[in-house]
Amino acid sequence: MDKKSYLVQMNGNGVHGTVNGKGLNGAGVNGKGVHGNAVRHVSVNGSLYPTKAKSRRQIWEVKPSKMANNTLNPIRAIVDGMELTPNPDKPMISLSIGDPTVFGNLPTHNAVLQAMKDAIDSQKYNGYAPSVGYLKSRQAVANFYSCPEAPLEAEDVILTSGCSQAIDLAISVLCNPGDNILVPCPGFSLYKTLAVSMGIEVKLYNLLPEKSWEVDLQHMESMIDERTSCLIVTNPSNPCGSVFSEEHLQKILKVASRHCVPILADEIYSDMVFPGCISPTMASLSSDVPILSCSGLAKRWLVPGWRMGWILIHDRDDIFGSKIRQGLVKLSQRILGACSIIQGALENILNNTPQSFYNKTISFLKTNSEICFSELSTVPGLNPIMPSGAMYLMVGIDMNHFPDFKDDVDFTQQLVTEQSVFCLPASAFEYPNFFRIVVTVPEEMMVEACGRIREFCKSHHRPRSHDSKDLDQG
Repeated sequence: MDKKSYLVQMNGNGVHGTVNGKGLNGAGVNGKGVHGNAVRHVSVNGSLYPTKAKSRRQIWEVKPSKMANNTLNPIRAIVDGMELTPNPDKPMISLSIGDPTVFGNLPTHNAVLQAMKDAIDSQKYNGYAPSVGYLKSRQAVANFYSCPEAPLEAEDVILTSGCSQAIDLAISVLCNPGDNILVPCPGFSLYKTLAVSMGIEVKLYNLLPEKSWEVDLQHMESMIDERTSCLIVTNPSNPCGSVFSEEHLQKILKVASRHCVPILADEIYSDMVFPGCISPTMASLSSDVPILSCSGLAKRWLVPGWRMGWILIHDRDDIFGSKIRQGLVKLSQRILGACSIIQGALENILNNTPQSFYNKTISFLKTNSEICFSELSTVPGLNPIMPSGAMYLMVGIDMNHFPDFKDDVDFTQQLVTEQSVFCLPASAFEYPNFFRIVVTVPEEMMVEACGRIREFCKSHHRPRSHDSKDLDQG
Protein backbone atom coordinates (compact mmCIF):
# COMPACT_ATOMS: atom_id res chain seq x y z
CA MET A 1 0.00 0.00 0.00
CA ASP A 2 1.22 3.51 -0.74
CA LYS A 3 2.16 5.52 2.28
CA LYS A 4 -0.43 8.30 2.37
CA SER A 5 -1.66 10.52 5.17
CA TYR A 6 -5.17 11.85 5.70
CA LEU A 7 -6.71 14.65 7.73
CA VAL A 8 -9.26 13.37 10.20
CA GLN A 9 -11.33 15.01 12.93
CA MET A 10 -11.08 13.91 16.56
CA ASN A 11 -14.48 14.53 18.16
CA GLY A 12 -14.31 12.52 21.34
CA ASN A 13 -16.13 9.52 19.93
CA GLY A 14 -13.23 7.99 18.16
CA VAL A 15 -11.77 8.71 14.74
CA HIS A 16 -14.02 9.34 11.79
CA GLY A 17 -12.98 9.50 8.19
CA THR A 18 -12.54 7.25 5.21
CA VAL A 19 -9.69 5.36 3.69
CA ASN A 20 -10.32 3.75 0.33
CA GLY A 21 -14.03 3.93 1.04
CA LYS A 22 -13.78 2.24 4.43
CA GLY A 23 -14.69 3.97 7.65
CA LEU A 24 -12.41 4.63 10.56
CA ASN A 25 -14.31 4.09 13.78
CA GLY A 26 -13.56 4.25 17.46
CA ALA A 27 -11.20 1.30 17.15
CA GLY A 28 -9.40 3.64 14.75
CA VAL A 29 -5.74 4.25 15.25
CA ASN A 30 -3.53 1.40 16.49
CA GLY A 31 -6.72 -0.44 17.45
CA LYS A 32 -7.54 2.00 20.26
CA GLY A 33 -10.08 4.74 20.54
CA VAL A 34 -8.82 8.33 20.38
CA HIS A 35 -10.57 10.93 22.49
CA GLY A 36 -10.46 14.72 22.49
CA ASN A 37 -11.45 17.48 20.07
CA ALA A 38 -8.54 18.03 17.72
CA VAL A 39 -7.27 17.57 14.21
CA ARG A 40 -4.60 15.00 13.47
CA HIS A 41 -2.83 13.70 10.38
CA VAL A 42 -3.04 9.93 10.34
CA SER A 43 -1.56 7.52 7.81
CA VAL A 44 -3.10 4.26 6.78
CA ASN A 45 -0.42 2.16 8.41
CA GLY A 46 -0.83 3.83 11.78
CA SER A 47 2.30 6.07 11.83
CA LEU A 48 2.29 9.86 11.72
CA TYR A 49 3.80 11.53 8.62
CA PRO A 50 5.65 8.48 7.29
CA THR A 51 6.69 10.42 4.23
CA LYS A 52 10.25 10.81 3.00
CA ALA A 53 12.82 11.54 5.65
CA LYS A 54 13.79 15.18 6.18
CA SER A 55 16.96 16.59 7.64
CA ARG A 56 16.45 18.28 10.95
CA ARG A 57 18.36 21.24 12.38
CA GLN A 58 20.18 20.26 15.54
CA ILE A 59 20.55 23.80 16.91
CA TRP A 60 18.90 27.19 16.49
CA GLU A 61 20.64 29.28 13.85
CA VAL A 62 18.68 32.25 12.56
CA LYS A 63 20.75 34.51 10.31
CA PRO A 64 20.01 37.96 8.87
CA SER A 65 19.42 38.06 5.14
CA LYS A 66 22.02 39.08 2.59
CA MET A 67 20.00 42.23 1.95
CA ALA A 68 20.17 43.14 5.64
CA ASN A 69 23.88 42.46 5.80
CA ASN A 70 24.49 44.52 2.67
CA THR A 71 22.52 47.50 3.94
CA LEU A 72 24.78 50.21 5.30
CA ASN A 73 24.15 53.90 5.88
CA PRO A 74 27.56 55.62 5.45
CA ILE A 75 26.54 58.55 7.65
CA ARG A 76 25.55 56.28 10.52
CA ALA A 77 28.64 54.14 10.03
CA ILE A 78 30.91 57.16 10.45
CA VAL A 79 28.98 59.10 13.09
CA ASP A 80 28.36 56.03 15.26
CA GLY A 81 32.10 55.39 15.24
CA MET A 82 32.97 58.88 16.43
CA GLU A 83 33.62 59.69 20.07
CA LEU A 84 31.45 62.76 20.50
CA THR A 85 31.91 64.31 23.94
CA PRO A 86 30.93 68.00 23.93
CA ASN A 87 32.69 70.62 26.01
CA PRO A 88 30.54 70.84 29.18
CA ASP A 89 31.22 74.57 29.40
CA LYS A 90 29.65 75.31 26.01
CA PRO A 91 26.11 74.46 24.87
CA MET A 92 26.01 72.06 21.95
CA ILE A 93 25.33 73.47 18.48
CA SER A 94 24.54 70.77 15.94
CA LEU A 95 25.06 71.80 12.33
CA SER A 96 24.84 68.21 11.11
CA ILE A 97 21.17 67.28 10.82
CA GLY A 98 19.32 67.93 7.56
CA ASP A 99 16.02 68.51 9.34
CA PRO A 100 14.77 72.11 9.16
CA THR A 101 12.42 71.62 12.11
CA VAL A 102 15.05 70.79 14.75
CA PHE A 103 15.42 74.26 16.28
CA GLY A 104 11.79 75.36 15.92
CA ASN A 105 12.70 78.53 14.03
CA LEU A 106 11.30 77.33 10.70
CA PRO A 107 7.68 76.26 11.29
CA THR A 108 5.49 75.25 8.40
CA HIS A 109 2.70 77.61 7.28
CA ASN A 110 -0.70 77.69 8.98
CA ALA A 111 -2.33 76.79 5.65
CA VAL A 112 -0.42 73.50 5.71
CA LEU A 113 -1.58 72.76 9.25
CA GLN A 114 -5.17 73.73 8.44
CA ALA A 115 -5.18 71.39 5.45
CA MET A 116 -4.19 68.54 7.76
CA LYS A 117 -6.83 69.45 10.35
CA ASP A 118 -9.52 69.57 7.67
CA ALA A 119 -8.46 66.20 6.29
CA ILE A 120 -8.64 64.63 9.75
CA ASP A 121 -11.97 66.24 10.63
CA SER A 122 -13.53 65.10 7.35
CA GLN A 123 -13.21 61.43 8.42
CA LYS A 124 -12.73 60.59 4.73
CA TYR A 125 -9.14 59.42 4.90
CA ASN A 126 -9.00 56.86 7.70
CA GLY A 127 -8.90 53.81 5.46
CA TYR A 128 -6.48 52.33 2.96
CA ALA A 129 -5.73 54.43 -0.08
CA PRO A 130 -4.74 52.90 -3.43
CA SER A 131 -1.07 51.90 -3.31
CA VAL A 132 -0.16 54.62 -5.83
CA GLY A 133 -2.27 57.23 -4.00
CA TYR A 134 -5.73 58.74 -4.28
CA LEU A 135 -6.51 59.85 -7.83
CA LYS A 136 -7.52 63.32 -6.62
CA SER A 137 -4.24 63.76 -4.75
CA ARG A 138 -2.16 62.56 -7.69
CA GLN A 139 -3.98 64.98 -9.96
CA ALA A 140 -3.22 67.81 -7.52
CA VAL A 141 0.51 67.03 -7.72
CA ALA A 142 0.30 66.76 -11.52
CA ASN A 143 -1.42 70.14 -11.74
CA PHE A 144 1.15 71.74 -9.43
CA TYR A 145 4.20 70.61 -11.41
CA SER A 146 2.86 70.39 -14.95
CA CYS A 147 4.28 72.83 -17.48
CA PRO A 148 4.07 73.07 -21.29
CA GLU A 149 7.56 71.62 -21.69
CA ALA A 150 6.81 68.70 -19.34
CA PRO A 151 3.03 68.13 -19.03
CA LEU A 152 1.73 65.79 -16.35
CA GLU A 153 -1.51 63.94 -15.62
CA ALA A 154 -2.55 61.96 -12.57
CA GLU A 155 -1.38 58.73 -14.23
CA ASP A 156 2.14 60.18 -14.30
CA VAL A 157 2.27 60.50 -10.48
CA ILE A 158 3.03 57.83 -7.87
CA LEU A 159 2.61 58.98 -4.27
CA THR A 160 5.17 57.52 -1.85
CA SER A 161 6.15 57.44 1.80
CA GLY A 162 8.57 60.33 1.56
CA CYS A 163 11.08 61.13 -1.15
CA SER A 164 13.27 58.30 0.15
CA GLN A 165 10.69 55.71 -0.89
CA ALA A 166 10.32 57.47 -4.24
CA ILE A 167 14.07 57.00 -4.80
CA ASP A 168 13.81 53.38 -3.61
CA LEU A 169 11.01 52.61 -6.08
CA ALA A 170 12.79 54.39 -8.95
CA ILE A 171 16.02 52.43 -8.44
CA SER A 172 14.09 49.19 -7.94
CA VAL A 173 12.09 49.52 -11.15
CA LEU A 174 15.07 50.44 -13.33
CA CYS A 175 17.83 48.18 -12.00
CA ASN A 176 18.62 44.50 -11.61
CA PRO A 177 21.33 42.89 -9.47
CA GLY A 178 24.62 43.21 -11.34
CA ASP A 179 23.60 46.49 -12.99
CA ASN A 180 25.27 49.75 -12.04
CA ILE A 181 24.03 53.25 -11.35
CA LEU A 182 25.91 56.55 -11.59
CA VAL A 183 25.84 58.62 -8.42
CA PRO A 184 27.29 62.11 -7.75
CA CYS A 185 30.32 62.46 -5.47
CA PRO A 186 29.83 64.05 -3.06
CA GLY A 187 26.22 62.94 -2.96
CA PHE A 188 23.32 61.86 -0.78
CA SER A 189 24.30 58.62 0.95
CA LEU A 190 20.89 56.94 0.58
CA TYR A 191 21.53 56.12 -3.09
CA LYS A 192 24.36 53.79 -2.16
CA THR A 193 22.51 52.38 0.85
CA LEU A 194 19.61 51.30 -1.34
CA ALA A 195 21.57 50.15 -4.37
CA VAL A 196 24.18 48.01 -2.61
CA SER A 197 21.47 46.25 -0.59
CA MET A 198 19.90 45.20 -3.92
CA GLY A 199 23.14 43.93 -5.42
CA ILE A 200 23.54 46.99 -7.66
CA GLU A 201 26.98 48.47 -8.22
CA VAL A 202 27.45 52.17 -7.45
CA LYS A 203 29.78 54.19 -9.67
CA LEU A 204 30.69 57.66 -8.42
CA TYR A 205 31.07 60.55 -10.83
CA ASN A 206 32.91 63.63 -9.62
CA LEU A 207 31.52 67.06 -8.84
CA LEU A 208 34.00 69.93 -9.13
CA PRO A 209 34.27 72.24 -6.10
CA GLU A 210 36.27 74.79 -8.07
CA LYS A 211 33.29 75.11 -10.45
CA SER A 212 30.64 75.43 -7.74
CA TRP A 213 30.16 71.66 -7.78
CA GLU A 214 29.32 71.26 -11.45
CA VAL A 215 29.51 67.72 -12.84
CA ASP A 216 32.79 66.55 -14.31
CA LEU A 217 31.03 65.55 -17.54
CA GLN A 218 33.99 63.72 -19.03
CA HIS A 219 34.42 61.65 -15.88
CA MET A 220 30.71 60.91 -15.68
CA GLU A 221 30.57 59.73 -19.28
CA SER A 222 33.62 57.50 -18.78
CA MET A 223 31.72 55.62 -16.06
CA ILE A 224 28.92 54.46 -18.37
CA ASP A 225 28.93 50.90 -19.72
CA GLU A 226 26.40 48.36 -21.01
CA ARG A 227 25.21 47.57 -17.46
CA THR A 228 24.50 51.20 -16.53
CA SER A 229 20.76 51.32 -15.89
CA CYS A 230 20.32 54.72 -14.28
CA LEU A 231 21.99 58.12 -13.92
CA ILE A 232 21.15 59.94 -10.68
CA VAL A 233 21.26 63.75 -10.78
CA THR A 234 20.67 65.71 -7.56
CA ASN A 235 19.69 69.30 -8.19
CA PRO A 236 19.79 71.38 -6.01
CA SER A 237 22.39 69.33 -4.21
CA ASN A 238 22.64 67.68 -0.84
CA PRO A 239 25.36 68.01 0.50
CA CYS A 240 26.73 70.83 -1.65
CA GLY A 241 23.91 73.35 -1.89
CA SER A 242 24.84 73.80 -5.55
CA VAL A 243 22.33 74.59 -8.28
CA PHE A 244 22.99 73.64 -11.89
CA SER A 245 22.37 76.16 -14.65
CA GLU A 246 20.12 75.36 -17.59
CA GLU A 247 23.19 75.10 -19.81
CA HIS A 248 24.85 72.58 -17.52
CA LEU A 249 21.68 70.49 -17.22
CA GLN A 250 21.49 70.40 -21.02
CA LYS A 251 25.02 68.99 -21.15
CA ILE A 252 24.11 66.27 -18.65
CA LEU A 253 21.06 65.37 -20.75
CA LYS A 254 23.22 65.08 -23.87
CA VAL A 255 25.44 62.53 -22.14
CA ALA A 256 22.41 60.51 -21.06
CA SER A 257 20.93 60.73 -24.55
CA ARG A 258 24.13 59.55 -26.27
CA HIS A 259 24.22 56.43 -24.14
CA CYS A 260 20.45 55.84 -23.82
CA VAL A 261 20.54 55.97 -20.01
CA PRO A 262 17.39 57.10 -18.13
CA ILE A 263 17.72 59.70 -15.38
CA LEU A 264 16.56 59.60 -11.78
CA ALA A 265 16.26 63.29 -10.89
CA ASP A 266 16.34 63.86 -7.14
CA GLU A 267 14.57 67.22 -6.97
CA ILE A 268 13.48 67.31 -3.33
CA TYR A 269 15.03 70.82 -3.10
CA SER A 270 13.41 71.95 -6.34
CA ASP A 271 12.44 75.63 -6.12
CA MET A 272 14.59 76.10 -2.99
CA VAL A 273 16.92 78.28 -5.04
CA PHE A 274 18.37 81.59 -3.91
CA PRO A 275 17.20 84.82 -5.61
CA GLY A 276 19.12 85.59 -8.77
CA CYS A 277 19.67 81.92 -9.53
CA ILE A 278 17.43 79.99 -11.91
CA SER A 279 17.40 76.26 -12.36
CA PRO A 280 14.64 74.52 -14.34
CA THR A 281 13.62 70.92 -13.76
CA MET A 282 15.42 68.32 -15.85
CA ALA A 283 12.20 67.13 -17.44
CA SER A 284 11.39 70.60 -18.79
CA LEU A 285 14.65 70.49 -20.78
CA SER A 286 14.58 66.88 -21.99
CA SER A 287 13.55 66.15 -25.55
CA ASP A 288 14.31 62.42 -25.57
CA VAL A 289 15.69 61.25 -22.20
CA PRO A 290 13.04 59.61 -19.97
CA ILE A 291 13.12 60.88 -16.40
CA LEU A 292 11.78 59.75 -13.04
CA SER A 293 11.67 62.89 -10.89
CA CYS A 294 11.57 62.29 -7.13
CA SER A 295 10.41 64.94 -4.68
CA GLY A 296 8.01 65.57 -1.79
CA LEU A 297 6.74 67.84 0.95
CA ALA A 298 9.69 67.40 3.33
CA LYS A 299 11.92 70.38 2.66
CA ARG A 300 10.00 73.05 0.78
CA TRP A 301 7.00 72.74 3.11
CA LEU A 302 9.21 72.06 6.17
CA VAL A 303 7.46 68.84 7.24
CA PRO A 304 10.01 66.00 6.74
CA GLY A 305 8.33 63.82 9.37
CA TRP A 306 5.07 63.70 7.44
CA ARG A 307 6.63 61.31 4.92
CA MET A 308 4.89 62.42 1.75
CA GLY A 309 6.78 62.07 -1.51
CA TRP A 310 6.12 61.36 -5.15
CA ILE A 311 7.55 60.16 -8.43
CA LEU A 312 6.78 62.16 -11.56
CA ILE A 313 7.02 59.98 -14.67
CA HIS A 314 8.29 61.98 -17.64
CA ASP A 315 8.30 59.41 -20.42
CA ARG A 316 9.84 60.92 -23.51
CA ASP A 317 8.95 59.06 -26.73
CA ASP A 318 7.19 56.35 -24.70
CA ILE A 319 10.56 54.79 -23.84
CA PHE A 320 9.44 53.68 -20.37
CA GLY A 321 6.16 52.49 -21.85
CA SER A 322 3.57 50.54 -19.89
CA LYS A 323 6.05 48.09 -18.34
CA ILE A 324 7.91 50.65 -16.21
CA ARG A 325 4.63 52.19 -15.12
CA GLN A 326 3.23 48.78 -14.23
CA GLY A 327 6.47 47.98 -12.43
CA LEU A 328 6.13 51.09 -10.27
CA VAL A 329 2.54 50.16 -9.45
CA LYS A 330 3.60 46.64 -8.42
CA LEU A 331 6.45 47.93 -6.28
CA SER A 332 4.17 50.48 -4.60
CA GLN A 333 1.96 47.61 -3.47
CA ARG A 334 4.68 46.29 -1.18
CA ILE A 335 3.74 48.79 1.56
CA LEU A 336 0.38 50.10 0.31
CA GLY A 337 1.58 53.60 -0.31
CA ALA A 338 1.77 56.89 1.57
CA CYS A 339 -0.20 58.11 4.60
CA SER A 340 -3.86 58.52 3.64
CA ILE A 341 -4.44 61.54 5.91
CA ILE A 342 -1.67 63.55 4.28
CA GLN A 343 -2.90 62.48 0.85
CA GLY A 344 -6.26 63.90 1.81
CA ALA A 345 -4.64 67.21 2.75
CA LEU A 346 -2.31 67.35 -0.24
CA GLU A 347 -4.47 69.32 -2.65
CA ASN A 348 -5.07 72.12 -0.12
CA ILE A 349 -1.40 72.13 0.93
CA LEU A 350 -0.27 72.65 -2.64
CA ASN A 351 -2.98 75.15 -3.56
CA ASN A 352 -3.25 77.21 -0.38
CA THR A 353 0.36 77.71 0.74
CA PRO A 354 1.26 81.29 -0.23
CA GLN A 355 4.37 82.14 -2.24
CA SER A 356 5.40 84.49 0.57
CA PHE A 357 6.01 81.44 2.80
CA TYR A 358 8.44 79.93 0.30
CA ASN A 359 10.16 83.27 -0.22
CA LYS A 360 10.63 83.78 3.51
CA THR A 361 12.25 80.36 3.91
CA ILE A 362 14.61 80.91 0.99
CA SER A 363 15.55 84.38 2.22
CA PHE A 364 16.45 82.96 5.63
CA LEU A 365 18.57 80.19 4.12
CA LYS A 366 20.39 82.62 1.86
CA THR A 367 21.13 85.02 4.73
CA ASN A 368 22.46 82.24 6.94
CA SER A 369 24.56 80.88 4.08
CA GLU A 370 26.07 84.32 3.47
CA ILE A 371 26.88 84.72 7.18
CA CYS A 372 28.54 81.31 7.30
CA PHE A 373 30.46 81.82 4.07
CA SER A 374 31.64 85.29 5.06
CA GLU A 375 32.75 84.22 8.54
CA LEU A 376 34.60 81.08 7.46
CA SER A 377 36.19 82.57 4.33
CA THR A 378 38.64 84.46 6.52
CA VAL A 379 39.57 81.45 8.66
CA PRO A 380 43.06 80.19 7.73
CA GLY A 381 42.98 76.63 6.44
CA LEU A 382 39.29 76.59 5.53
CA ASN A 383 37.71 76.97 2.10
CA PRO A 384 33.93 77.37 2.21
CA ILE A 385 32.02 77.17 -1.08
CA MET A 386 29.04 79.50 -1.32
CA PRO A 387 25.82 77.58 -2.09
CA SER A 388 23.04 78.70 -4.42
CA GLY A 389 20.16 76.77 -2.88
CA ALA A 390 18.99 73.91 -0.64
CA MET A 391 20.06 73.98 3.04
CA TYR A 392 23.76 73.15 3.02
CA LEU A 393 27.23 74.58 2.68
CA MET A 394 30.43 72.58 2.16
CA VAL A 395 33.73 73.67 3.71
CA GLY A 396 37.10 72.39 2.54
CA ILE A 397 39.85 71.68 5.09
CA ASP A 398 43.47 72.13 4.10
CA MET A 399 44.71 69.22 6.17
CA ASN A 400 48.33 70.25 5.57
CA HIS A 401 47.68 73.18 7.90
CA PHE A 402 46.15 70.96 10.60
CA PRO A 403 48.76 68.29 11.41
CA ASP A 404 47.01 67.50 14.72
CA PHE A 405 44.32 65.64 12.77
CA LYS A 406 44.55 62.68 10.42
CA ASP A 407 41.37 63.42 8.45
CA ASP A 408 38.03 65.27 8.37
CA VAL A 409 36.45 62.78 10.79
CA ASP A 410 39.17 63.43 13.36
CA PHE A 411 38.88 67.19 12.75
CA THR A 412 35.11 67.33 13.29
CA GLN A 413 35.26 65.00 16.28
CA GLN A 414 37.77 67.25 18.05
CA LEU A 415 35.66 70.28 17.12
CA VAL A 416 32.86 68.76 19.21
CA THR A 417 35.21 67.98 22.08
CA GLU A 418 36.65 71.50 22.29
CA GLN A 419 33.89 73.76 20.97
CA SER A 420 30.64 71.74 21.16
CA VAL A 421 29.97 72.33 17.46
CA PHE A 422 29.09 69.30 15.35
CA CYS A 423 29.52 69.45 11.58
CA LEU A 424 29.16 66.33 9.46
CA PRO A 425 32.48 65.10 8.04
CA ALA A 426 32.18 64.79 4.26
CA SER A 427 33.72 61.33 4.37
CA ALA A 428 30.09 60.38 5.02
CA PHE A 429 29.52 61.47 1.41
CA GLU A 430 32.71 59.74 0.24
CA TYR A 431 34.43 63.12 -0.12
CA PRO A 432 37.20 63.46 2.48
CA ASN A 433 38.74 66.66 3.83
CA PHE A 434 35.49 68.64 3.74
CA PHE A 435 32.66 69.05 6.20
CA ARG A 436 29.01 69.93 5.67
CA ILE A 437 27.14 72.65 7.53
CA VAL A 438 23.35 72.75 7.72
CA VAL A 439 22.26 76.40 7.52
CA THR A 440 18.79 76.05 9.08
CA VAL A 441 19.87 77.00 12.62
CA PRO A 442 18.79 80.37 14.09
CA GLU A 443 20.96 83.24 12.87
CA GLU A 444 22.50 84.02 16.26
CA MET A 445 23.42 80.34 16.64
CA MET A 446 25.08 80.37 13.22
CA VAL A 447 27.18 83.39 14.20
CA GLU A 448 28.17 81.73 17.47
CA ALA A 449 29.05 78.45 15.75
CA CYS A 450 31.23 80.19 13.17
CA GLY A 451 33.04 82.04 15.95
CA ARG A 452 33.79 78.79 17.71
CA ILE A 453 35.01 77.17 14.49
CA ARG A 454 37.34 80.14 13.99
CA GLU A 455 38.69 79.79 17.52
CA PHE A 456 39.23 76.07 17.02
CA CYS A 457 41.08 76.53 13.74
CA LYS A 458 43.21 79.31 15.17
CA SER A 459 44.43 77.04 17.97
CA HIS A 460 45.29 74.15 15.64
CA HIS A 461 46.40 75.88 12.44
CA ARG A 462 50.06 75.47 11.53
CA PRO A 463 51.96 76.87 8.55
CA ARG A 464 53.11 74.26 6.07
CA SER A 465 56.82 73.42 6.09
CA HIS A 466 57.62 75.33 2.89
CA ASP A 467 55.64 78.32 4.24
CA SER A 468 57.93 78.32 7.28
CA LYS A 469 61.02 78.26 5.05
CA ASP A 470 59.69 81.18 3.06
CA LEU A 471 59.19 83.15 6.27
CA ASP A 472 62.71 82.31 7.45
CA GLN A 473 64.18 83.45 4.13
CA GLY A 474 62.16 86.65 4.25
